Amino acid sequence: MKTVQIGGKLTASAVSLGCMRMSGLDDARVEAIMDTALANGINFFDHADIYGGGDAEERFGAYLRRHPSVRDSIFIQTKCALHDGLYDFSKEHILKAVDGSLSRLGVDCVDALLLHRPDTLMEPEEVAEAFDLLESAGKVRHFGVSNHNHMQIELLRTAVRQPLTINQLQFSLTEAGMVTAGTNVNMKNAESVMHDGAFLEYARIHGITIQAWSPFQHGFFGGTFIDNPQFPELNDALAEIGNAHGLTKTGVAAAWILRHPANMQVIAGTMNPARLEEICKASDVTLSRAEWYALYKAAGHRLP
Repeated sequence: MKTVQIGGKLTASAVSLGCMRMSGLDDARVEAIMDTALANGINFFDHADIYGGGDAEERFGAYLRRHPSVRDSIFIQTKCALHDGLYDFSKEHILKAVDGSLSRLGVDCVDALLLHRPDTLMEPEEVAEAFDLLESAGKVRHFGVSNHNHMQIELLRTAVRQPLTINQLQFSLTEAGMVTAGTNVNMKNAESVMHDGAFLEYARIHGITIQAWSPFQHGFFGGTFIDNPQFPELNDALAEIGNAHGLTKTGVAAAWILRHPANMQVIAGTMNPARLEEICKASDVTLSRAEWYALYKAAGHRLP
């Protein structure tokens, strides 16, 4: 398994297991997906306190109780700030949320805590107080954000002392806004519109790791583009390049993300062991520049 440096701090697997869909699984299915993940070199596991209303963290915590030795060889990340239909970066909520996650996971600390979505009522000084307390208590090792633009991070940095080393963003062959705006600079077309404030370049300059969520989805949870008749040209290109590298279409789609020099991490949310193996194999393949752009164009993106 290829590794990435998370914010220059953690040597983590290029593929992370996103545990949102772990909610509701019985012990046998949790064992199967965790065994597959660990056997294929995954050492980074992504959670959020809202996944399954906390049940995903509970299931993961139960697994760790059955296999306590695993904890020392993995990184656990969770997210907070979403509850009761609102976003909440208050000191009180952040501290309460982390304690809840630690209890459900059955661990003393998490390796990374992300603020899940931007709270426009945020007071950076209040977030800073929460982070300082969590760090000094040994409850959180590293900090980051999710679905933030670069100016929101800059605002946090006016008060937060810890490096913000992660931003989790939607990114896939079909949802490639971080790239399309850059390839259509000075053009008057839909793909020239910048939705994230040039975050891709900002992340590379500041050493922030982008974690790509929904790497096989089109739209906002619109479904997978793999074997989807809405994307015939893309699936033909995925199949052709996959045959050349011994990868499935899913594997090629993951390899496309991992090829980018920003050194992103793919968040794989599947609970299907066979599909997870397909995704993990992508880390062993480096697509050529020609293959990368062929896939980009097959997904419907234009090069001016």
